[in-house]
Amino acid sequence: MRFIVDSNVGKLARWLRIAGFDTVFIRGIDDGRLVRMALDEGRVLLTRDRRMMERRVITNGRLQALLIEADDGIEQVRQVFRTLNLGNDLKPFSICVECNEPLLPKEKKEVEGLVPPYVFQTQTSYMQCPGCKRVYWR
Repeated sequence: MRFIVDSNVGKLARWLRIAGFDTVFIRGIDDGRLVRMALDEGRVLLTRDRRMMERRVITNGRLQALLIEADDGIEQVRQVFRTLNLGNDLKPFSICVECNEPLLPKEKKEVEGLVPPYVFQTQTSYMQCPGCKRVYWR
C-alpha cells in the first residue's frame, strides 16, 4: 500500500516510512494537486482535513482516503494500521525516512568513513539511501 499525506499529518509520513511504506509528503502542496497526485499514483490519501474528505472524488470512492482523528503521532499510526489492516505488510527500515527511497544493502567496507567510528566497529549490517546517501544500521 502506498500513501500520500496532507501537511497536517506530516509526522505520520516518517512513521509510515519507518514501517516500510512508500509515503509521499510534500510540504505546502495545495489540496487539488495533492488529490491529483494520489489519483495518478494510486496512493491512499491521509488527512485531518474534514473538508478534503467531502471532495467528490473521495465520496464517490474513486480515491481512497482516511480521515486521521488523533493529534498524537503514535495514535495516528495505530489508526492507519487498524483501519487498513496493515499488520502483516510491515517491512521496517526498508525506506529512507527522509526522502522515501528504497534502501540498498551495503557492505561494511563501503560505509567506512560515512558512519561514526564506534558504529563502524560494532555494526555489521548497513543500508544506504541511493537518493540522499544517508546510511542506516541496526
